[in-house]
Amino acid sequence: MPTRPTNEWRRRVDEEATAMADGSLPAEKAYAHRLWPEQLITDTEAVLTAFEADVRALTAPDDKQVFEVVRRVVEALNEVNYRQTGTGIETGEREELCLYIDDSLTDAGVDVAALTARHGMPRHELTDEWRDW
Repeated sequence: MPTRPTNEWRRRVDEEATAMADGSLPAEKAYAHRLWPEQLITDTEAVLTAFEADVRALTAPDDKQVFEVVRRVVEALNEVNYRQTGTGIETGEREELCLYIDDSLTDAGVDVAALTARHGMPRHELTDEWRDW
């Protein structure tokens, strides 16, 4: 599986916390903990864990099965986003999560470009039907 976007989010939050603790970053300049609050990271990781299990379960899937896996992860991420107060899944996170979904499917042997082309959509629209974030 590709590296989860949440790994980078958590790393940046931890790095910032260390910098604030050692005095090299003033609290007013800190943003990572607001951009990626612990609940957002934890909830997103739970969704990605379920998605990864769904992807591993795909064996010679048809288009309907692949789209069902995509629908489930996107709708679960919608729920994560709805539960956030303030910052949720924004543009940067959206792009990272969509790329992660695409890369995970590709890594599992799904030809995402062919899949989306068969359904008359560009590759970057794989998640659009269900995505609210």
